[in-house]
Amino acid sequence: MDTESDPAVIGVEVAFATPARQAILRVEVPVGCTVAQAIELSGIRERFPGMRVAADAVGIFSRKVPLEHVLQDGDRVEIYRPLIADPKEARRARAGKPPRRPSRNG
Repeated sequence: MDTESDPAVIGVEVAFATPARQAILRVEVPVGCTVAQAIELSGIRERFPGMRVAADAVGIFSRKVPLEHVLQDGDRVEIYRPLIADPKEARRARAGKPPRRPSRNG
């Protein structure tokens, strides 16, 4: 399909990465396609067996969106992995500071 000659089709990318590798797949989808549909149409799950897509862990160009979000031509769907460490705790550990205790006043 050629998105320029078929107005009922748009071009999007679907991206996912692990620490070892990444994939950005270009896929042509029908106008009105959602994030969830684009993920399925891209075939990215076959490249990353066991990949889980959480409803709150997808975005378009680093902006979180729901799986039901309707895509626009040129969007890049990003599938985010869960954090393995709390960023605040990791920074504290690197800085060598003990964790803060909650105040008694609130």
